[in-house]
Amino acid sequence: MSVPTDFRPDFPAGFRGRVLRPGDAGYDAACAVYQGRAADEGPALIAQCADEDDVATVLRHASARGIPVAVRGGGHGSDGYAMPGGALVVDLSRMKAITVDPWLRVVRAQPGVLLGELDAAAQRHGLAVPAGTVSETGVAGLTLGGGIGHLMRRYGATVDNLLACETVTVDGRKVRADETENPELFWALRGGGGNFGVVTAFEYRAHPVGPDVVAGYLIFPFDQAADILGKLPAHMSTAPRELSMLAAVTPAPALPALPEGAHGEPVLVLVPVYCGDPERADEFIEPLVALGDPLANLVTRMPWVRANSMLDAGAPSGRRMNLRGGYLPALSADAIEVLLANWTAAPRTPDGVTTVNLWCMGGAISEDTAEDATAFSREGAAWLWEAISTWAAPDHDMRYDQWASAVDVALEPLSLSNGYTNLTDDRGAAWRGGVHGSPAKHRRLRAVKAAWDPDNLLRFNKNIAPADTEPEPAG
Repeated sequence: MSVPTDFRPDFPAGFRGRVLRPGDAGYDAACAVYQGRAADEGPALIAQCADEDDVATVLRHASARGIPVAVRGGGHGSDGYAMPGGALVVDLSRMKAITVDPWLRVVRAQPGVLLGELDAAAQRHGLAVPAGTVSETGVAGLTLGGGIGHLMRRYGATVDNLLACETVTVDGRKVRADETENPELFWALRGGGGNFGVVTAFEYRAHPVGPDVVAGYLIFPFDQAADILGKLPAHMSTAPRELSMLAAVTPAPALPALPEGAHGEPVLVLVPVYCGDPERADEFIEPLVALGDPLANLVTRMPWVRANSMLDAGAPSGRRMNLRGGYLPALSADAIEVLLANWTAAPRTPDGVTTVNLWCMGGAISEDTAEDATAFSREGAAWLWEAISTWAAPDHDMRYDQWASAVDVALEPLSLSNGYTNLTDDRGAAWRGGVHGSPAKHRRLRAVKAAWDPDNLLRFNKNIAPADTEPEPAG
């Protein structure tokens, strides 16, 4: 899965961007992505594209030689697929144009755009695109995997609001995919990841949001976590769609509102975001406060762009990490017990942080889009769990990886077979076969792959093997 040894150092003369190889000035900076382990072995060549013509040039070059291609958008994937060792990388990070049509409420973004940039552009017109929760997330990978965040209960997943994709095929053709033009490709791009082509522009439906929402942190002692989490599903079952909810078990941040002795100690943090009328927010926030005896109530009125970057501090770029996640049909007592026990058993190193997150589904993301309408699956999912570890020293890789594998084993009996690909590392061929939902959906994805990338050149991803090949490779 690396660039062949006979790969020539020359590159097509028509390429107008920047070409970087190991040892070139700027190569190390270009390699830096969210997953720090990706820097252990850099790619053979990074082609920083100036526009879609450059993308087509690289793909024609690679396709003619049978060279597999990795794609970097924002570089925020936990797997590190944006910069695989020895690979040819199509780097889209310089393609950052955003246009907003406030009358049609349509936002168009190139694949190098980050979530914070998308939010800022849309909010100038009082709009937002339902997307992720960390401002450095690239919109490309987030969208192609499905896209969940604080607006999903009100407006659905990102793919539910995707109107079209301008795409370059592996053989360098430029095509549009939407509900009427190349509709099968469009279906697959909405959740099937970067398996089918390189998207050079996304068109989204935007919605009125803000400028202010009510959001923040409710921080409770860890010994209240099981009781509060046990009560949370009943509360959210009657909550309006305008209220989103993340629950996190994590070391307490060093916030001035917390006693110094609590810093670093285990806590449960509820992160509500209410995007309805701010004057009504207390109706829905105060019952959350009453679920326990909080150490701090930091929920307040704030601009949407600030609310949608609250989680940035917990997702620093460049650290070594692993990520596991899945869907729960219910936040049962058994699930809560397993999650808390596994968080307690996580490695404790001076350079490491482990967090377990629970995202409440429901509302628009669960009810407004049919399961088979997109490749992204959400059927039966009431909650999404994710277990995240980050650390600095390579010597600690094995300890954290073994822990992540143990979390997989412990939660598998309680989790659904489908899931959200962006919030977990690749868990193998069997998992890939079920993560998009039914066997029929997986067969459909493989057929689209065979039509658009029959040689599987776009394989640095949670890979979908073409339908006419042997069973899927193990990564």
